[in-house]
Amino acid sequence: MNDAINQAERAARRREAGAAISLLGPASLLMLLMLLVPCGFMLRDSLNRFDPTEMMIAAVTPENYLRFIVDPFYRGVLYTTIRVSVIVTAACLVFGLPMARRLARSTSRWKSALVVLTVLPLFIGSTTRTAGWMILFSRGGMLDIVSQRMFGAGSVNLMYTEPAVILGIIAINLPFTILTLQSVFEGIDPRLEEAAASMGAAPSRAFWRIVFPLALPGVLIAGVLCFILCMNAFATPVLLGGPKFQMMAPLLYWAFSGDNNWPFAAALAFILMGTTLGLTGLANVMIPRRYRGG
Repeated sequence: MNDAINQAERAARRREAGAAISLLGPASLLMLLMLLVPCGFMLRDSLNRFDPTEMMIAAVTPENYLRFIVDPFYRGVLYTTIRVSVIVTAACLVFGLPMARRLARSTSRWKSALVVLTVLPLFIGSTTRTAGWMILFSRGGMLDIVSQRMFGAGSVNLMYTEPAVILGIIAINLPFTILTLQSVFEGIDPRLEEAAASMGAAPSRAFWRIVFPLALPGVLIAGVLCFILCMNAFATPVLLGGPKFQMMAPLLYWAFSGDNNWPFAAALAFILMGTTLGLTGLANVMIPRRYRGG
């Protein structure tokens, strides 16, 4: 009797799995083709040679990748992109964790309004928001006026600096981080914290010993999302960083549209993609292992 019930349950699970595959299969296959086919063409272009007169010469050569590896300028741009992305990701997690936890545990009738205020910056384009940061940071802007009138400081001009780029990207990525973390904390039963408090644990100890380990997979997802968005940021580094501050996405664009060097631009795209995927994969492996070891 039990064997018949187990067989019926396994058959039902197989039918459910088959139905899920039949529903998700076409969409997944379409997305896979839309991703792999352009990447295949781009990989082929990255192995071609560039000629100023003929634009692109069919070949199979690693010289575009070697050019990036050998030239310290391009390596420096990659290091700058990684450094800015790590700083932005850490800042978004530091500021986003308490805000998301507060939103998730809030029972106020104004919770919906707070969520709308968090999402509100996403209704404004990143270029428009960056233009506002330019007005704030430039010489003679709001920050400069406030610093001179309130503190008697000298002229403040953050335009075309790395801190300006970092602040601008944080303003764009922070809402995504908060929304992701909020859903994570809402999925953790608050009675766990109440049980810890009843046993004498301080709120901070209950958070770090109970809530945070449970939320760690979601925190990693939020960090990966923020890191990927920062690694591929374009408008903010161009507008706030200026021509002297280079990150990978603007460099790729100028190689493609300014120099018309399509093979090298394709190689830059693969280097950026590989670096982003490699670092995010390394974080997914090392951070949970280090936390468990601690």
